[in-house]
Amino acid sequence: MALDHAAYQFRGNAYRQDLVELNAWTRQRHEPALEPDLPIIDPHHHVWDHRRSRYLLDELIEDTATGHNIVATVFIECGAMYRADGTVEMKPVGEVEFVNGLAAMSASGRYGKSRLCAGIVGHADLTLGERARPVLEALIAAGNGRLRGVRHGVTWDTGNAAHFSRLRVPPHLVLDPRFRRGFACLAPLGLSFESWQFHPQLPDLVELLRESPATNVILNHAGGLLGIPPHDGDRAAVFDIWRGHMRELVQFPNLSVKLGGLGMLYCGFDFHLRDMPPASEELAAAWRPYIETCIELFGVERCMLESNFPVDKQSCGYGVLWNAFKRITAGCSPAEKAALYHDTARRVYRLSV
Repeated sequence: MALDHAAYQFRGNAYRQDLVELNAWTRQRHEPALEPDLPIIDPHHHVWDHRRSRYLLDELIEDTATGHNIVATVFIECGAMYRADGTVEMKPVGEVEFVNGLAAMSASGRYGKSRLCAGIVGHADLTLGERARPVLEALIAAGNGRLRGVRHGVTWDTGNAAHFSRLRVPPHLVLDPRFRRGFACLAPLGLSFESWQFHPQLPDLVELLRESPATNVILNHAGGLLGIPPHDGDRAAVFDIWRGHMRELVQFPNLSVKLGGLGMLYCGFDFHLRDMPPASEELAAAWRPYIETCIELFGVERCMLESNFPVDKQSCGYGVLWNAFKRITAGCSPAEKAALYHDTARRVYRLSV
């Protein structure tokens, strides 16, 4: 794999320029799909067309057609195809327009049985306060019935993790009164909020949820585990901190959790440094403590497994990722598996699949 791994680890969004290399790397490892008939809704992936990287319908289909039964997916905002013209606050509407077109293509049935981008999560700047409402209404119109919510990432950290987000935000943004007023616009419009932050920031989410019992909130990437400086000293100690924060969140019934995103580089695993991508057994061993802890705390009715592709392609292939999840959940009952892989996502995102 021809990547400068030492630099690659802290180049933030540079992985978007290396998908050709990542595809060649992940294709070295192929595994037959475990439990190939198990219906899966993938509730977290992206599409984009950047200057040096493309991940559109064909690329998404290539990944989802790896033997697993992907019946539908949910697109999550990633700053793609913003409008070139108009006001700054309205530019993210272009992303929803773009993805809705891909969803319509998939809904024609000409691209396979999977209903890709059946749900759409866009972006709105919630620090606009009350002025976020017309942006949200424009996103709803652009989604043509597919928009389910918004994500305003608030990832902030004192260390290297700060480089992994395209947004530069101040600490404690969700406690800002302007952000709170924008957040308050979501529930009346029937929109959910995708909460993406790093695990040291989870106490801020506790405070946000305490004041927002009516808003459907989805915690991204198992809470945003960090394993790079300054959080790379004692993984067991970091795990205890993360688990303690997650326990505090259980009290809020309007919160559900996506289990995944552990293939991102800021989690601190070394899979991306290897010449050969890991097997699903290795991934399952590394990710099991986090996945099982979330299920134990929140129950299967509030948990859903996610791919976070193509971002998690930094650590493995799409089919291998789902095999790793299936190894972790091998001891679950059929009803529990149905919830984790399909039913929770269908309910939370209100999908008719």
